[in-house]
Amino acid sequence: MTNPVCSADEILLQVNQFIDRLGCDRKPEGLYAPVDYALSMGGKRIRPTLMLLGYNLFEDHPERILMQAAALETYHNYTLLHDDLMDHADLRRGHETVHRRWNANQAILSGDAMLVLAYQRMASCPEDKLPAVLRLFSQTALEICEGQQLDIDFETRNDVGEDEYIEMIRLKTSVLLACALKIGAILAGASAEDADNLYKFGEQMGLAFQLQDDYLDVYGDPKVFGKAIGGDIVSNKKTYMLINAFNRATPAQRAQLTRWVEATHFDREEKVRAMTVLYNKIGIDRLAQEKMLYYFDESKRYLDAVGVPAERKLELRAYAGRMMKRKY
Repeated sequence: MTNPVCSADEILLQVNQFIDRLGCDRKPEGLYAPVDYALSMGGKRIRPTLMLLGYNLFEDHPERILMQAAALETYHNYTLLHDDLMDHADLRRGHETVHRRWNANQAILSGDAMLVLAYQRMASCPEDKLPAVLRLFSQTALEICEGQQLDIDFETRNDVGEDEYIEMIRLKTSVLLACALKIGAILAGASAEDADNLYKFGEQMGLAFQLQDDYLDVYGDPKVFGKAIGGDIVSNKKTYMLINAFNRATPAQRAQLTRWVEATHFDREEKVRAMTVLYNKIGIDRLAQEKMLYYFDESKRYLDAVGVPAERKLELRAYAGRMMKRKY
């Protein structure tokens, strides 16, 4: 007898093959070529994988909702396309960004087309599930815009509090992971209680995941992290680390932090090293780890509450553990 629960690796393969075949045969080609290009760059496909894993908790054959999973990935890549444009980024996943390969106007227009395509693909779900799915998808898309605006606002503020930062990353990052899982549950016919618990699981896991990203930018191994550490420090990004460093520093430490943040000419390695030393003295490394663990444990509590047999949760637990680089 075969296991009705697919592995995350099997699901990822299905997602990649489906998206590779999906394409768009509409004209003009100049509008849709950047769309196909953006989706062809790959990535971890975390969100569609979570959607199918969420569905598979309650129903077999998660391949039935591949179109909705592709819709979420289309939407996610639309946000990345516009993020890259706003950040003036040259590369995404080792490839030229859309606005670099084409131009800014093309990135805006093709990004808009991606958003509409995402809605079309999501709306191809069964009619009885359509109102709930579109209500959640639309709410999530709006919240992500709100999170992006908060992130922009924080760039020019020096009084950002920890609670504000947590709310920003909840909106900008967590809600899409939560949305993926809950749409999977809705499409599988799960109860409202189970769907809500799965949403909270994804939301708390997303907070832990983003805090881990903040932490690894300072304390990660570049070979494992996949990029040079200290990028957030160099750009003075308002992260959990920097916000709490200012909040908990002594007057002398705050003066040092301010000097580095306000410096316009500096040696990159020296700044990263000096800020890391300050973080260690203030206890930011321990604080960040404790906060990550808090949200990680909260996420487990919500997954435990989902009313399906424990064995059906094993693959989702293992996948979450790999995301967080720890045993779930």
